[in-house]
Amino acid sequence: MKRALVPGTFDPITSGHLDIITRSTHLADEIIVAVAPSAKKNPLFPLEKRVQLAREATAHLPNVHVVSLEGLLVEFAHKMGATAVIKGLRAITDFEYEFQQTALNYELNPQLETIFIMSPPHYMYLSSSIVREIASMQGPLGNFVPDCVQKALRDKFGPQQFAPPQEG
Repeated sequence: MKRALVPGTFDPITSGHLDIITRSTHLADEIIVAVAPSAKKNPLFPLEKRVQLAREATAHLPNVHVVSLEGLLVEFAHKMGATAVIKGLRAITDFEYEFQQTALNYELNPQLETIFIMSPPHYMYLSSSIVREIASMQGPLGNFVPDCVQKALRDKFGPQQFAPPQEG
């Protein structure tokens, strides 16, 4: 059985993340979404909530499991029996950062492969930080996050209903 990790902070999980996770399900028998603590990023949601939201958002994918990432990624991958790490790329700035991380991971564990999946154009602009900013201003989130995340963001930022995106 081939097992791969899709790691990230997922604060919150977005439609772009879900696209990468869904496309990953065709590359391995089992996908483990590993939600990182990332205290240095000062996340909006605590780790347990981010894990819960990722589980809800991926519940329709039978070969996807969501867990909290503990320790170094390469050590965690070994512990979980994963042979690959799958990362999404949106732009050249993502590539530069991910290239450095991949080189470091390779030095720590040359057997762990990294697979990059390019975001489709309609998600290349999308990030968790943009979603948090839109939510903080009560903006529309319908195309950017799953329903469970919209509800969590409404609960976090206030009771107002987010307007659906405007057509055309």
